[in-house]
Amino acid sequence: MSRLYTLISTASEVAAHFNAEAKPDLVVPSETVEALPGLVAFEKGGRRILREMDWGFPRLTREMRERGEPPGRIGLVADLTNPLWNSIVVQPQYRCLIPLTHFANPHGDAGAKTRSWFSIVDRPLLAWAGFCRNIPEYGSVYAGMTMDANSAVMPYNDRMPVLLEPQDYARWLGGTIQDVIGFQFRPPIAAERIQVLDSDDLWRSGDLPAALRPQMALL
Repeated sequence: MSRLYTLISTASEVAAHFNAEAKPDLVVPSETVEALPGLVAFEKGGRRILREMDWGFPRLTREMRERGEPPGRIGLVADLTNPLWNSIVVQPQYRCLIPLTHFANPHGDAGAKTRSWFSIVDRPLLAWAGFCRNIPEYGSVYAGMTMDANSAVMPYNDRMPVLLEPQDYARWLGGTIQDVIGFQFRPPIAAERIQVLDSDDLWRSGDLPAALRPQMALL
């Protein structure tokens, strides 16, 4: 799973889909990479809330600290037993839904990699199973859980997001650790539901899927 996705939708449409409350001035980022803002839906006090957080939990190793480096950002959760995650994955209060319409992977030769985009043909607005937390000195952050890729994604990457169906939302947000493990290790979404959009846009170009640029201009 690469560290790039986009959400081609309005905040009001996303809030309605997730039955969540959102501030009127909430802005939808055109694309999200680690350390930059993305939208997240989470539950608090019996309410579902849509808000902006930064993608990636801070990670500062002893070596980084000794070199005076700032913390890195980790936005993908692959190993639930990693000490970075094991204190939060068991607690439903730290679960969230990450809205997206497309996720991307690099394709091609080193130094000239291009963007290949992936979406679901029968579900334009997707929910990625995630975790979020407010961390002192860094603010509110989130990360998305990954799983083994299906055959449509595998030629580009051996990991992909854990994508949830609407009937999964409540169980993800309020379920047990056994539910979390079950979501990660169940079969991935069927490959025939995946649409692959290869592009000539360079990986670091910042360009969105060409077919969606007119739609983005209307939002």
